[in-house]
Amino acid sequence: MRDLTVILKNEPGMLADMGEVLGKNGINIEGLCGFPLNEDGIIHILVEDETTTKWVLENEGFEVRAVREVLVLDIGHIAGKPGSGGKLARKIGKAGVNIDLIYLTENNRIVIGVDNLEKARAVLETK
Repeated sequence: MRDLTVILKNEPGMLADMGEVLGKNGINIEGLCGFPLNEDGIIHILVEDETTTKWVLENEGFEVRAVREVLVLDIGHIAGKPGSGGKLARKIGKAGVNIDLIYLTENNRIVIGVDNLEKARAVLETK
């Protein structure tokens, strides 16, 4: 899966417009987060097919600023346990990897964007 950074106007209905366009094209948003930045809304969406999603959005006039590979982890075994997120972040940080994006998705998953995917994957695979 890939994370797409989409820039929306920070005004009523823009998120709905994006969601409806994707829905009409059979594209499911697996995860989402967003925040305002001046006149824009910065939206991160997690999708299965980034190529089609990017094409659909751009064809409808939306700006896709970036597409990136991210870690998508099943956290069902640690969800709701105090301190578990901190331990996960500490493990990645101790490896010298910077987390620059993080959000929750459906089905007890977490999306983590890092500056070194290979190193983060390796440290998370060790017990």
